[in-house]
Amino acid sequence: MARLVVLGGGVAGHTTATFAAKWLGSAHEVVVVTPNAKWNWIPSNIWVGVGEMTKEEVTFDLAPVYAKAGITYKQAKAVSLNPEGNESSDKSFVSIEYTGQDKTGTIENLEYDYIVNATGPKLNFDATPGLGDGKGQMGNHTVSVCTADHAVHASHKLQEAIEKMKGGTRQKFLIGTGHGMCTCQGAAFEYIFNIENELRKAGVRDMADIKWISNESFLGDFGMGGIHMKVGGYVVSSKLFAESLYAERNIEWLIGAHTSKVENGKVEYELLDGSKGEEEFDFAMLIPPFAGVGIKAFAKDGSDITGTVFAPNGFMKVDANYGAGAYENWKASDWPRTYQNPTYSNMFAAGIAFAPPHLISKPMSSPNGTPINPTPPRTGMPSGIIGKAVAHSVCDLITKGDSAHLHEASMAEMGAACVASAGKGVFSGTAAAMTVYPVVPDFETFPGTGRDTDYTFGEIGLAGHWIKHILHFLFIYKAKLNPGWTLIPE
Repeated sequence: MARLVVLGGGVAGHTTATFAAKWLGSAHEVVVVTPNAKWNWIPSNIWVGVGEMTKEEVTFDLAPVYAKAGITYKQAKAVSLNPEGNESSDKSFVSIEYTGQDKTGTIENLEYDYIVNATGPKLNFDATPGLGDGKGQMGNHTVSVCTADHAVHASHKLQEAIEKMKGGTRQKFLIGTGHGMCTCQGAAFEYIFNIENELRKAGVRDMADIKWISNESFLGDFGMGGIHMKVGGYVVSSKLFAESLYAERNIEWLIGAHTSKVENGKVEYELLDGSKGEEEFDFAMLIPPFAGVGIKAFAKDGSDITGTVFAPNGFMKVDANYGAGAYENWKASDWPRTYQNPTYSNMFAAGIAFAPPHLISKPMSSPNGTPINPTPPRTGMPSGIIGKAVAHSVCDLITKGDSAHLHEASMAEMGAACVASAGKGVFSGTAAAMTVYPVVPDFETFPGTGRDTDYTFGEIGLAGHWIKHILHFLFIYKAKLNPGWTLIPE
């Protein structure tokens, strides 16, 4: 019997583990190690953050789902990897520390035949002094929608601000990124429009000033270098698309900004031109930068090999070209295809946990040397597609042997759909629905735009909101492994 250990129970990890358990059956063991007791459909956290959904509507308990699937579930976090074993055994193992199941703090060495790192990111609030932790525990300066608990806290703070406006006190809202190297502009993009919508519904929009702050060099970059897409039959840039959304809703923007410090009611920032400034706020939701979760790696003799297994940012190295060099040398082929670690063939990474070879957006920095550019998005649909491909590969290696063909899912050959809510409501809601192909631009195949404009398009309207709402229920249904779950695409 072979044992597959999956680190992480988010979109990538859950997808990997559930498909692997289905394909391997009871002949082999699948183990999920995740510090969380609940699965969270993160795209709907923005609705929790404005009070339109509850935490219970976007989460469910993992234990019964994994029991139904025959998956061994350990509520724990990975601490270190020993891919070569140690001096007493040649067997690979991962050291985990329990965070629940009445074993909190207990350390266990868990042996594995194959391991998939799908831990997702560490929310690196500490990268920006004063940014906080999203829950008001570190100065209460900002809120977050990165987790369901964060989003609940954000909704309470939003209601407090709305009550102040109803009482005659004007409020300033600052939404965006909390560092020059952030990713996930899309979450903040959705949140700012949902806030604007909620303020209109509450009848206090005229008492609010709303501003976007982002590390993007232009609106609509989204960490993908922007998009040229078809809208109403015409090819337009995502810059024009995004600017129109902000202008129509009277939302100001400050872009090319590195948030360097946060204090109570004030942020300090540096712009791409090197100038520095301050922005005041009454309510701020600033996405933190991401980093690897901090897993260490050790060789058989106990020496530290973390730098061999992981990139400096803490994400796991895979079959990518990390030596591409300058921006002018970057190619779509630099991006990984199998997500197998180049040093240890029984180790893979999926979703946010893999180290990208480089940015997708053009790298930029201020004259002071401060990097200010979005880092690559790897959430949602790409995470699920990669997780399923990795599950295929591991299952084939287990059942067919080391010569088995590895399945591929390059982001440079992968399309993705994104539905960004701009206000929730059965008849009044709206959303920007966008598809992009490929996610990583390929300028050799598609000169000029880097993408196929026949499959890259965007629309905004009520229909997009209905799609967003349907996807919420569809993917929670799928994640619970309800009948027909395998038929629902990633």
